[in-house]
Amino acid sequence: MNIPSLIFWAFFVLPLIAFLIWIMRQDKRKGATGLVVLAILVVGGIVYMYWKTKGL
Repeated sequence: MNIPSLIFWAFFVLPLIAFLIWIMRQDKRKGATGLVVLAILVVGGIVYMYWKTKGL
């Protein structure tokens, strides 16, 4: 990973994920479902980013 990519992750992606986790934990009924969906989206995004940058 290069420096701009690390800056993007540090300042935008990680705070967004933390905020979404906090919001979903506020919902008592469907909080766990939201966290599972968020985890799937994050893993899917990381896999897609790796796939596009490595050209596999």
